[in-house]
Amino acid sequence: MRSIFLNDEPAAPVELDTRESAASVNAMHGLLLVVTLIVVFGLTMLYSASYNTDGLKYFRNQIIWAAMGGLGGAAAFVIGYRKLASWSLFLMGGVFLLLLIAAFCFPEINGANRWIKIRLPGLVMTLQPSEFAKIAVALFVAKYCSENIRTFNNFLGRRGVLPLVGIAGAVICGILIGRDFGTTALVLTVAVAISVMAGLRWYYLAIPGTLVVLAGLYVVFFDANRLGRVTTFLRPEEMREGGGYQLWNSLLAFGSGGWTGVGFMESRLKQKYLPEQHTDFILSIVGEELGLIGMLGVLALYTFFTWYGLRISMNSRSRLGMLLGCGLTLGITVQAAINIAVVTGSAPTKGMPAAFISYGGSNIMASLIAVGILASIAFDNAYPNYNMQYQNSIRAKLSFLPWFRQYRKRKEEL
Repeated sequence: MRSIFLNDEPAAPVELDTRESAASVNAMHGLLLVVTLIVVFGLTMLYSASYNTDGLKYFRNQIIWAAMGGLGGAAAFVIGYRKLASWSLFLMGGVFLLLLIAAFCFPEINGANRWIKIRLPGLVMTLQPSEFAKIAVALFVAKYCSENIRTFNNFLGRRGVLPLVGIAGAVICGILIGRDFGTTALVLTVAVAISVMAGLRWYYLAIPGTLVVLAGLYVVFFDANRLGRVTTFLRPEEMREGGGYQLWNSLLAFGSGGWTGVGFMESRLKQKYLPEQHTDFILSIVGEELGLIGMLGVLALYTFFTWYGLRISMNSRSRLGMLLGCGLTLGITVQAAINIAVVTGSAPTKGMPAAFISYGGSNIMASLIAVGILASIAFDNAYPNYNMQYQNSIRAKLSFLPWFRQYRKRKEEL
């Protein structure tokens, strides 16, 4: 079976010689199909959720961001997950710098300093570095654990667990400085999960476990705002005129949707009754307009995404691919699960978008880049070093550019 993407023939592609390789490519096709369906569905529901109040503003911006995310995913696929993992330390440094810039150089929005505003022609983009920190941390932790599998359980030493905790912990603390507590918990969960899959000894989990307990005690005794969120989640009806207003209207949206919903574009709760109806609570509009059947469809798409992502990961030829694929799949799945739990009143209200569906440029771009990395892992299972063929093909097609010819000539002279 030949690669259908290559027009040039710098080297003969490796044939599919095992059942695992064929399964990986099939899983990649399934993953890309599922992600396409989720993104198109998300754009459709975003149009419905925001059109009556904001026109095409959010819909247009989301299409631009989805296109940019698709390009980013394609670039990640061509570069290959191995090369990206080799850059992970530089990516961690860049993300950490952006997190500090967001925390200290830009104004607070909704009680947090997690955004960087970028003005482009015809588009004002709000970049959230913590979304890209998920990918950077997953790349670094997976690479470190796969390369130091025999030594990373040692507490001390250049290749022990201390450098892993120190570097990953610095980026996680950078997210925390911006008061993005939900993403902090999510990134920490992904980092710990990858480490555990690599064989981290259980007693090292005492450190993050202690941090979680301390955070819980802080919420109970010192942070009345977040304690209020928990109590609101437990009794939303009693607080529907105050802190429970958003959750109560979300539950009303689901209740009024019934089995089949009130109809596409016919939501009543989106008419300024349900705040954030196009971002964190967009699934409430799905439940109202498409009913329980529509929500079951969303759950099915997320379930298929998880299945295909784990199938790609477990069929990987390398330990790095397995750890990285599982970490990226887990990150998107847990994010979606938290959002569903929040909008249905099963968990405290937290600003966690629904992956691929909620409005947000950084989230959809980071999610699609993660999909590109998963596709790279799958294709590498069947065509080892395929990315070198792609890169050679791209270089050949760029040879007509004068500056590129000069660059290649200088490189050959060196």
